[in-house]
Amino acid sequence: MPQASLEEVVLWAGSAGFDSLEVSAWPTDGSGPSHIDVARLDEAAAKEIARSLSDAQLEISAIGYYENNLHADPAVRERVHAHLRSCIDAAALLGVPYVGTFVGRDVTRSVAENLSDAEIALPPLVTYARERRVSLVVENCPMEGWHPDGYPGNLAYSPELWEWMFELGFYLNYDPSHLIWLGIDPVEAVRPYVSKVIHAQAKDTEVDPAARTRFSVFGKTRKRESEWDVGWWRYRVPGRGQVDWLAVIDALDEGGFTGHIAIEHEDPVWGGTPDRVKRGLEIARDTLRPLVGPVNGRG
Repeated sequence: MPQASLEEVVLWAGSAGFDSLEVSAWPTDGSGPSHIDVARLDEAAAKEIARSLSDAQLEISAIGYYENNLHADPAVRERVHAHLRSCIDAAALLGVPYVGTFVGRDVTRSVAENLSDAEIALPPLVTYARERRVSLVVENCPMEGWHPDGYPGNLAYSPELWEWMFELGFYLNYDPSHLIWLGIDPVEAVRPYVSKVIHAQAKDTEVDPAARTRFSVFGKTRKRESEWDVGWWRYRVPGRGQVDWLAVIDALDEGGFTGHIAIEHEDPVWGGTPDRVKRGLEIARDTLRPLVGPVNGRG
């Protein structure tokens, strides 16, 4: 809901029976959705946000700024890091424990070179957050559209790389939708790592096997409508794709997960207008609510 104000989102989400919001906080230059101007947030504004959330029986589960922390351009990378630090400061001011982000990738260099680079460039961000009692949670989206050939542009897409980023001090913002099209079992993949999953995102994926046979797992090469148009799979709201939500949530429960599950709506079927977007969110809510139960006294 990028065109709506935070107040409008809060009012609708509260009336629709949601419990929390993962709030987007890109810079206010139009580079991404922004419901909190973290660079200018002060105590008065933070108190006003807290009041509106309380009135709607909502809380913020995380502040989200999903950009490339290993961007090839040093100036861009520094801007991303500076804004991420502003998100951390805002989270601390609002009493929000998590900031969501990506590891990213310098797409001009090999994976091995990126891992070495990250081990120097990223720990200061983890330390900055930790000093403010905030944890950085990394979504496992491959961000294939960042790479000119459609290879992963975010080095957190597989359990092997999760182990590596845990060593750097990051946590996992677990989204099972990405694992479906990567050929990874989202249930068995997460079982060993639930203790490192402190926030989760709910998005689904629909796969077209016939189209995959035509294009291969790497997707279209000649006639992509955009860098994200792979042609054989698409994101859906929970309940309209192939994620087994009962099994996913049961695995999280069994591993002791007690955090928030934020619905990430990227479903083209339920997009296009504000009303259709809201209906998509309601479909996701109705799919997940029986599996997670009531929170904050809601039914």
